[in-house]
Amino acid sequence: MGTIVLSGTAVLVILGFGNHTWWLAAVAVLCLYVRYGRAGTPSAGGTGQPAAPATYQAYRERRDRQAKWERRYRREHPFEARRQEREKSR
Repeated sequence: MGTIVLSGTAVLVILGFGNHTWWLAAVAVLCLYVRYGRAGTPSAGGTGQPAAPATYQAYRERRDRQAKWERRYRREHPFEARRQEREKSR
């Protein structure tokens, strides 16, 4: 899919030397590909939520890894962790 998009964009850029509207079309194709075309890779304009894990085992691993990082953060930054807990309880 990426090869087709890149070659199509190259053709549009070459055509753009005669008519600059083709350059705009090339930019639009690249933007649409980056935004919607790459399956499996999150785009920068996403919701910020990671994709749901494919299996329950993957979910458990991700959950355990997140809990480990949260425990480490609370241990290394006790004052900040307490402040965040206070703000969350308000």
